[in-house]
Amino acid sequence: MKRLAILIAVAAPLLAQRMPPSPAGYTEARQYRVEGRLTLPGTVICNVTSLVAGEIGGRVVECPVQEGDRVKKGQILAKLNTRAKELELGAMEAQLREAEARQKLAQRNFERTRELFASKVVAQQQLDDTHYEFNAWEGQVGNLSAEIERIRYDIERSTINAPFAGVIVVKHTEVGEWLGVGGEVVELISLDDLEVRVDVPERYFPSVRIGSRASLSFAALPGRKYRGKVTATIPQADEMARTLPIKIRLSATPPHIGVGMLAEVSLDGVSASQRGARNAIIVPKDAIVRRGARATVWVLAEDGSVNPVPVRTVMGVGEWIEVSGGLVAGAKVVTRGNERLRPGQKVQGEPVEYPLP
Repeated sequence: MKRLAILIAVAAPLLAQRMPPSPAGYTEARQYRVEGRLTLPGTVICNVTSLVAGEIGGRVVECPVQEGDRVKKGQILAKLNTRAKELELGAMEAQLREAEARQKLAQRNFERTRELFASKVVAQQQLDDTHYEFNAWEGQVGNLSAEIERIRYDIERSTINAPFAGVIVVKHTEVGEWLGVGGEVVELISLDDLEVRVDVPERYFPSVRIGSRASLSFAALPGRKYRGKVTATIPQADEMARTLPIKIRLSATPPHIGVGMLAEVSLDGVSASQRGARNAIIVPKDAIVRRGARATVWVLAEDGSVNPVPVRTVMGVGEWIEVSGGLVAGAKVVTRGNERLRPGQKVQGEPVEYPLP
């Protein structure tokens, strides 16, 4: 087995050289002056999301909202047909009125019989019979009242309202469809509870404190800066990237912001280096290939072959990332088609442009 492994290790580069060149995009590593402040990419998330569903079944007769609509708390999202319930309610109310009348009659009969029994005019059996009849109608009135309350509750639940103010992101039903019990009506998110999730490298995580301030910018809102503070630090690392998540709540929600948008976050009091601004080697983030805790970039040589160079990622700089290791400025790093490369493999390189941060 050991001899076979040696043969495979020796033969792999030779086989890679004989393979036809694969297409690959490359970008030159750059020397760039970066600040000592730690800047990391983040993603806008929503903590309050609801898949609003119906509590009872029925045919949808109204669904006045559309995807993208902003709704207020309590606003109608859908209505179900209640005609059958209303007819059932009318019948039950009629039965209740009859039962109440018979209950009153039974009560008068019982009271009269009790007086006669006290005068020893009627027997105990007759008194018991009138008492039983009164109790029976009293129970019937209670049952009908409870059933009427249930029907009214079902009619009330036939109107599905927004549980909080937010935006409709998915609409699951339309007028005319049958909505079953628990059937999905809309998916609703609250824009009042947006946060930014940031994956912090493990070496910086101990420096992050709840309440720490942060500066944020968004790729979709260029030239604008926003403030926020850390609301949660989650001590569960990603085993592949060796990062731990934190959450940052914005002081004020920017307009035109959406869940899933990219943010760039600078954390106050967390430095990437104690030396302040410095010259560093940066490569596009697409050039990084991770295998467990290891990070590698594939470097394109003059003869068209590629070879892996291990690096250590330091901090993100826009679409680029600072790296340390055996990489030099001007090296051509593969940024497209680098997932399945082999050492010594020939590639057909095409330059790919990335705007500098």
